[in-house]
Amino acid sequence: MHGKKIILAITGSIAAYKAAHLVRLFVKKGAEVQVLMTPAATEFITPLTLSTLSKRPVFTQVISEQEWNSHVELGLWADALVVAPATANSLAKLANGICDSIVSAVYLSARCPVFLAPAMDLDMWKHPATQANVQRLQGYGNHLLPVGYGELASGLVGEGRMAEPEAIVAYLEDFFLQKQDFKGKNVLVTAGPTYEAIDPVRFIGNRSSGKMGLAIAEQFAARGASVTLVLGPSRLKAQHPGINTLKVESAQQMYEAALQHFGQADIAVLSAAVADYRPAHVAEQKIKKKGDSMTIELEKTPDIAASLGKMKRAGQFIVGFALETNDELQNASEKLTKKNFDFIVLNSLQDAGAGFNFDTNKVTILHRNNIRKDFELKTKAEVAKDIVDEVAIFMVEKG
Repeated sequence: MHGKKIILAITGSIAAYKAAHLVRLFVKKGAEVQVLMTPAATEFITPLTLSTLSKRPVFTQVISEQEWNSHVELGLWADALVVAPATANSLAKLANGICDSIVSAVYLSARCPVFLAPAMDLDMWKHPATQANVQRLQGYGNHLLPVGYGELASGLVGEGRMAEPEAIVAYLEDFFLQKQDFKGKNVLVTAGPTYEAIDPVRFIGNRSSGKMGLAIAEQFAARGASVTLVLGPSRLKAQHPGINTLKVESAQQMYEAALQHFGQADIAVLSAAVADYRPAHVAEQKIKKKGDSMTIELEKTPDIAASLGKMKRAGQFIVGFALETNDELQNASEKLTKKNFDFIVLNSLQDAGAGFNFDTNKVTILHRNNIRKDFELKTKAEVAKDIVDEVAIFMVEKG
């Protein structure tokens, strides 16, 4: 971070009070910080406070009483633009190119990486309009800092908290100092759910979003790996150009794609939530409602993990996942051995903020030699880094 030029753009959220601490952390790391504020942001924290901490004037307008504050020059000056907090309103404006503040003007002029730290209430964050804007911004190549889970200003508990200043600084440090310890390695990642058709309309599936697997794929790619991501039905998409995404729907399709690419893989991370069973017979037409009950005969789907475990050659590494609701450690340990994993990542639906659809996760990593590592609740991006770091350590130890 030393010598980096950071633009911190603050929009009108109660989380703006965290900006003072964020500026101090950036400056402490040796960065130059230029603060921009929307008029609404100045209602929560004063420009004077931030100017004092950053040792630079704070810009709240493109045109001030003194001069024109060139958004073009600012966009060219910066090594990174961080929008924190990014409100639902500001995300909507940035996603749609609405240029009515110095923040949006600099955003549209910026040639540097852009990092967005959303902050809003639970229902605002979950609203389809907000999620569509987030996906559009990610599609433009912007980096999304995952929201935190906890008590919100409204009193509700859930997702929507702005990432803590320490996490934002750590994210940028990782971005600027990314290791290339997986350069030359081929990595296979499975992610997301599978959908098993009942008829042309209905299916058997689960609540997996694919967020964890996608974060792992992004982390490997950022560290130099060539990544093949086999992704089940998910609205998410990979951003890193080093990721080759294969979209599949059923367990059979995921099985065939995984087998096709496993031979070239140095590392396989099997994070997908694959259906264990599928309908034995798929109706060609929509099944009409008849009677008070309906019976569907199910058959086992291919066991991707077990198949790859049997195929594993010397020098290959396989990481498995176990999502449990009871007897977590016992079930995960049995799966670790049975599927021939090198280590397994366990998470439990009993832990608040962990599991499907959250932006956070809490995991335990179990090795075959009974080594156990417990991690606190973190964003899935941070959990992905922990998992990839563990792979790196394992590879060094095994030579």
